[in-house]
Amino acid sequence: MKKSIFVTAIVLAFALSSINAAAQELAAPHDLPPADQANVWIENDLSVMQARSALDAAGYEGSAIARSSNEWNATLQAQRRRYRDTGENSNEYLVQIQRAIRINGKAGLDRQLGGVQQDVAMARLGEARHESARALARLWVDVITASGHEALLAEQVSFAEKNRSVVERRKKAGDASALDENVARTDLYEVQRQHSLAITQLETARTQLKTRFPEAAVPPGFLSDPTAPMWEGPQWRDRILERADRIRVFEAEWNRAKLSAERASKDRIPDPVVGLYGSTEARNNERIVGINVTIPLPGGYRKDKEMQARHEAETARAAMDQQRQTLGGEVMQTYLEAVGGVQRWRVAEQGAVIAADGARRSQRAYELGEIDLQSLLIARRQSLEAARAALDARADAQRRNHELLVDAHLIWSLAQE
Repeated sequence: MKKSIFVTAIVLAFALSSINAAAQELAAPHDLPPADQANVWIENDLSVMQARSALDAAGYEGSAIARSSNEWNATLQAQRRRYRDTGENSNEYLVQIQRAIRINGKAGLDRQLGGVQQDVAMARLGEARHESARALARLWVDVITASGHEALLAEQVSFAEKNRSVVERRKKAGDASALDENVARTDLYEVQRQHSLAITQLETARTQLKTRFPEAAVPPGFLSDPTAPMWEGPQWRDRILERADRIRVFEAEWNRAKLSAERASKDRIPDPVVGLYGSTEARNNERIVGINVTIPLPGGYRKDKEMQARHEAETARAAMDQQRQTLGGEVMQTYLEAVGGVQRWRVAEQGAVIAADGARRSQRAYELGEIDLQSLLIARRQSLEAARAALDARADAQRRNHELLVDAHLIWSLAQE
């Protein structure tokens, strides 16, 4: 029995340590900016600043709801009364203050509603940070990928220029035709066109990054090798659903809808208006002090508003469940794409290595006159396409891995929200 308890304790300790390890924040991958830089850029993102201002506004809105719109109303009335029998005048005054008083637990519900307003705004701020982090990771990889394509095409321009020089020398020696020279020049112009397009795409990617995050530095020109996700799909799904700010927004809105429905139910009993008044009459010979209570008589309007609020709460609950279901499916899809992306990158990388070796051998063979120009160009184009496919596969796999890390709040201090 003691041995069984001891083993159980060890298993529980291991499980708890695993959970704590999973909750710890990880260092950002080498092909993403470090946390100290990324946090500053994210906090200064306009969407995050907007959400932060909305949170401040929600604080005042919540305070106003808790206080309620019921305020004291003051009434001052002055009149002159003329007595016909004596012909004398009597100056008379009435002073009254009154206010609606919340009853039936409405004040406590209003305080809860005021607090949930801030919960909604806080969740939206978290979602703004999350979306900003996703955008930063995506734009960062876009710049690195565009830089890689530009470097590949710059290398191809060098190869094409070398081919043209070789063809020109061989033509002078009588070993190449004018047609070969034209083909070599056409190939060079085409590669230069593609290189110019790659430069434009690189500058566009950099501009998009700097436009969204003006303080962002220029990313390095390489991507690290993709690796398989560290957890299985269900673990990623559970972690992300637990931390998802999008779900928190819908949960907070559902709580607000539930409280609003309860408030509407309490409002079936109207709030009375209580007042104090004092007056003078009969040439100040009579002084009157009293209270008055005004009670609205409820009708079908309040019942209809209660039913509306209850159905709106059910709608909010359904929307939250739908978002949870949708997000769970998206996480599993991202996980599968990350796993498949790593596999595709490995295949593409192997193909690129073989194609590059073939292009180098073809280049040497052409210089020695062992193959014709068309065979060389075919080998070089195959090498270029294979290299670009490998780069795109690498970038796609890393994007999916980064999405999982950001969505799970494992990097960039997102877990500390």
